Amino acid sequence: MPELPDLTIVAEGFHAALAGRSIAFATATAPLALRGTPAELNALAGQRLERIARHGKFLRLELDRDLIVVNPMLTGRFQLAGPDTKLPTKTALVLGFGPRTSKPRSVARWTRGATWLPADDDEPEVRYRDPTQMGKVYLLPAGIDRVVPGLTDTPPGPEADDPGLTLEVWRDRIRRHPGELKNLLRNQAFIAGIGNAYSDEILHAARLLPFRKRSSLAPEEVDELYRATRSTLASAIAVLRERVPPTFEKQVRDFLAVHDKGGQACPRCGTRITQINPGGHITSYCRGCQR
Repeated sequence: MPELPDLTIVAEGFHAALAGRSIAFATATAPLALRGTPAELNALAGQRLERIARHGKFLRLELDRDLIVVNPMLTGRFQLAGPDTKLPTKTALVLGFGPRTSKPRSVARWTRGATWLPADDDEPEVRYRDPTQMGKVYLLPAGIDRVVPGLTDTPPGPEADDPGLTLEVWRDRIRRHPGELKNLLRNQAFIAGIGNAYSDEILHAARLLPFRKRSSLAPEEVDELYRATRSTLASAIAVLRERVPPTFEKQVRDFLAVHDKGGQACPRCGTRITQINPGGHITSYCRGCQR
């Protein structure tokens, strides 16, 4: 499942590659993934892409008139490719772009001068691939009020990496959300962007068990959970910036400490990592150093 670090890399990379280009064509090759009409899809052609950004676990493509929002869910992935690159199987949407006609207002520093960036006169494509079609692409034309579940009906909380999410704000927000710690971190109403994998990583970094109740935390543990959240996400983004491009469709997770590494030695204490699968979702943790 793409989470905050994964989608941050996609958003930053695609913005650097595509902002300032107009859509030449839009094709829905798997219509079940699309929330919008054929006419709305066709109307994307000619619109200039102003910005690509991440919002929680959603990707936003902001055009000069309309908006496209993608919720990749469990299996959605994004590819940046030239028109001659073979189309991946189970591709649900293709957006073809023309040459760049204006420079983007700002790009992430790590993307500047990257060798994988298409030239200004290239005609790149974005392919959204989703084998299960669980994810959805929402077309939001100007003046059309279309619900995006998890975004417009129940707005998420602050971004987990938002500088405005200070320790004081964290302490105030966490008091309002009871339950087990892993579920708390995955609760988008609490903070946005964290899913199954990075909740395991954050709790390992904080030395807290995933099934601890929020109400059982001492004040210093609340603070350590905050620090672990910020440091874990920042470290992951740094790794992914180095290892993901240009294959944005590949999910890189082998550097994680515990998630999906059941039976391996904990990198901190050497205890064998425990892994369970409640509700079909992997939970990995160390009984030796998480309390």
